[in-house]
Amino acid sequence: MTGEPRIPCDDPALPSPTAHKTTETVIDKAALRKSLAGLRASIDAPQKTDWDSAIAARVLAWWGAAHAGEAGPVGVYWPLRGEPDLSVAYAELAASGVRLALPVVLARDAALGFAEWEIGEAMVKDQMGVAVPALLRMVQRPPVLLIPCLGFNAGGYRLGYGGGFYDRTLEAAPRPQTVGVAYACQQAEFASAAHDVALDLIITQAASLTP
Repeated sequence: MTGEPRIPCDDPALPSPTAHKTTETVIDKAALRKSLAGLRASIDAPQKTDWDSAIAARVLAWWGAAHAGEAGPVGVYWPLRGEPDLSVAYAELAASGVRLALPVVLARDAALGFAEWEIGEAMVKDQMGVAVPALLRMVQRPPVLLIPCLGFNAGGYRLGYGGGFYDRTLEAAPRPQTVGVAYACQQAEFASAAHDVALDLIITQAASLTP
């Protein structure tokens, strides 16, 4: 799991991304997504590596405190578009006996499926260009999900890429425990929609935030 080179970007006192608002003060999420994507792309490679390590350490600390001795499965993600790379945490979880699963796009308007994943196995790209195991061993939706965020707000709501995959995934009961993963500079102000589901926890390189 590797990211592309990044342009330097200071932390943590970054200005909030600029977003356009309508007369009803509803943020144009398309503009906000573009702003946040550009902000994340501006993080240079050494800084990104440091932040990824810090996030991985916080993820492991959270798992040890909340799920010590459990074998999972836990839904993780394969990083794309500059998302935090948690491969170090995944390796440690797997080494301790925790089973991992990766999301699989089944259809454009459907909830995500999940496939068992063993680190190092052969991977292919799904219809959305996301890496999945070449040999799909589908499992039930894990009870715990690590979910990458393009952005997040103080209420614990996540801003994704607009496809709605995780929104649909979280609709079915019982609701899984959800842990958002992002860089601290991805926090922004935006209104949640009726179908949005707040995350239980958000982990950044700077803090673990409970809404």
